[in-house]
Amino acid sequence: MNRWISAALPAAVIALAGLPSAGAAGVNSAPAPGKPAKREAAVMIFTITSPSFAPGGEIPSKHTCEGADLSPALAWKEAPAGTKSLALIVDDPDAPDPKAPKMTWVHWVLYNLPPGAHGLAEGIAAKDLPAGTLAGTSDYKRGTWGGPCPPIGRHRYYFKLYALDTVLPDLKNPNKVQLLKAMEGHILAQAELLGTYEKKGK
Repeated sequence: MNRWISAALPAAVIALAGLPSAGAAGVNSAPAPGKPAKREAAVMIFTITSPSFAPGGEIPSKHTCEGADLSPALAWKEAPAGTKSLALIVDDPDAPDPKAPKMTWVHWVLYNLPPGAHGLAEGIAAKDLPAGTLAGTSDYKRGTWGGPCPPIGRHRYYFKLYALDTVLPDLKNPNKVQLLKAMEGHILAQAELLGTYEKKGK
């Protein structure tokens, strides 16, 4: 299986800095009399998606503690110009109970993914991550994927991909908070994919 996926897939939740608003000067405005209309430049949108589940859809059980606990396949495209590395954080803001959340549970932390990588294969092993990628520490106290295992209710899982203008130093297995601190001032754009899961077993 390839180390990463290069297929372009439908957009998920996105965030992109630096785009002018519709009311900004020169945007969607009529040309002056006698002057030809200018063609708008194509907007490149940074996105992350998964062939394993639809944006906002249910994560299959094989990616959870009720199945094989394989990491889902991920794909991304259109990292902005100047991107030197990518970072991935997967977390659940609904722990332990969506009706009374008390913490955000972190499922996966990766950083220094090379900008030439366009995704991750399903069930990817640490040894097969793109060259240069470093792992942080999840709330499972490990550097590998830890799938959804919600004790009660349907939880939301956010796959957050950050495009950075730098390659970070070796942070020695950072947790989410430590990685976010190291990324401050270096984030060019962020893309998000949302999935949900509720336990099927009793």
